[in-house]
Amino acid sequence: MNKLTYKLSPSSTTQQLNSHYQKTILENGIRVVTEHIPWVHSASIGVWFDAGSRDENKSNSGIAHFLEHMVFKGTKNFSIKEISQSLESVGGYLNAFTTKEQTCFLARMLDEHIEQAISVISDLVQHPTFPEKELKKEKFVVLEELKDAEDDAEDFTQEMLEKELFPNHQLGVPVIGTMASVKSFSREKLISFAKENYIPSKMVIAAAGNLQHETIVALVRKYFQLEFELNHLQKRIIPPKHTNGKKIILEKPIQQAHLCLGTTSFNVHHKLRYSFLVLHTLLGEGMSSRLFQNIREKYGFAYTVYSFLNFMRDTSTFGVYLGTDEKNIENAEELVWKELHKLSAKPISKQELARTKSQLKGTMMLSLESMSNRMMRLGSDELYFGEQTSLSTITKRIDEVTVESVLETAQKVIDVKNFSTVVLKPGK
Repeated sequence: MNKLTYKLSPSSTTQQLNSHYQKTILENGIRVVTEHIPWVHSASIGVWFDAGSRDENKSNSGIAHFLEHMVFKGTKNFSIKEISQSLESVGGYLNAFTTKEQTCFLARMLDEHIEQAISVISDLVQHPTFPEKELKKEKFVVLEELKDAEDDAEDFTQEMLEKELFPNHQLGVPVIGTMASVKSFSREKLISFAKENYIPSKMVIAAAGNLQHETIVALVRKYFQLEFELNHLQKRIIPPKHTNGKKIILEKPIQQAHLCLGTTSFNVHHKLRYSFLVLHTLLGEGMSSRLFQNIREKYGFAYTVYSFLNFMRDTSTFGVYLGTDEKNIENAEELVWKELHKLSAKPISKQELARTKSQLKGTMMLSLESMSNRMMRLGSDELYFGEQTSLSTITKRIDEVTVESVLETAQKVIDVKNFSTVVLKPGK
């Protein structure tokens, strides 16, 4: 990764990252990163905050997600209906999402409506009114969302695994929170969390599409009237490494059994990150993966089977999920472990490595045809790395992955005693 040094002037500084990327740090600390794509007629804009569900505590679990909902319930300058119509009336799109570590408010629109999008999003994050009537109503909405997640056996199984991987830590709590915590939310709690986290030092504004960097910077100056604050980033509690795997068997009134096993591992900055991505891809990404070809195609034990790898600032989760008939649980689990042990026992072939690298690079390049995906990459990279990693650098790092580095990664990650397993069986 090319290291960039920013020399901040009393006003602001702009750094050309390459022919497409530009970055400006405003006087108040807000970072603006853009990518100019001249051959499209649209743009995607995201206002990112370095704050997610792991920045909560037991008493306010889920408040970042609830706050994301509540800003759409009216602001200083827009009513609920005006917010919903602001971009939809011109064919655009307005939404938000919350993860374990980040919150993002995003818009997709024709390039001629960029100012309108920034105007609305800026009001959402700076001037929400949190009306009491809407707060009470939205609690019911989120509680229904929570029930929906619990009814989804796939999501439920994975949440139970995270709870086991991160015991007594906020990373083990669902982003949406719990029934008790959601019911406890008050207007004061929302205001407190927003004041603490929706601040310039935690904010990145990312934009990709047919736009000019200077125009975006000027619009951010116009609509984001936030004063400079010192960096208030709280030191996050680092979760302990998961070293005591357990097997948990649960029952629900469902038709299919669900199996999810996994562990914690390298963080997003680790030197073996790209080797890990290659390992994950060849193990369980797509129809050509080892898990799919063996468990589904060869034995027919599962309709859905895949591996997952979620990087975070100081850890990651890696594992396998599948859905199968109750009578095939043991056989399917045995086959998963067979594939995992093969990865850590002997090197993969050069042919499989080359194919997987091509798959990984191709998937990445195809995703960048979407302006929303480009914007996501801009915002996420800025929050995690403080700079943009060029496509040529990413491609180079994937190409540098070797048979030996994939084996080294597998041997460091795949240890049966560090894996926990959740089995959800059909029952009363």
